[in-house]
Amino acid sequence: MTDSVHDLRTHPVHLGLGARAEAQPAFTGMEWYAAYSARTAADGAEGRLVSMYDFSESWDSWEMHPAGDELVVCLSGEITLHQQLRDGTERSVTIGPGQYAINPPGAWHTADVSGPVSALFVTAGEGTQNRPR
Repeated sequence: MTDSVHDLRTHPVHLGLGARAEAQPAFTGMEWYAAYSARTAADGAEGRLVSMYDFSESWDSWEMHPAGDELVVCLSGEITLHQQLRDGTERSVTIGPGQYAINPPGAWHTADVSGPVSALFVTAGEGTQNRPR
């Protein structure tokens, strides 16, 4: 993509090696991630996907990123992140506008919301796994 202005809700950005920021094609659903992984494979575990989502329902699945931390920034609303850590402990944290939480590498996580939420995610996506909630 060569345009200089994009909507992060529809066109995530990849932060790659050499301090590169690369606009990505429009997000089309879960199959988009496989193509993203292929496009950015050379960056390995150091690459980061930056995306933004608006949602008003709690997540129906868990996800886990083994290659690195995931930064979750609440832009509006309130989101409760539930984490199952590698050592077996569980924790939940609620964040509001301007606050953030970190999902550590290997932590399974999901989210609950009670109303509309907008959140920014900076994800070490290599090897991401999903499972039903």
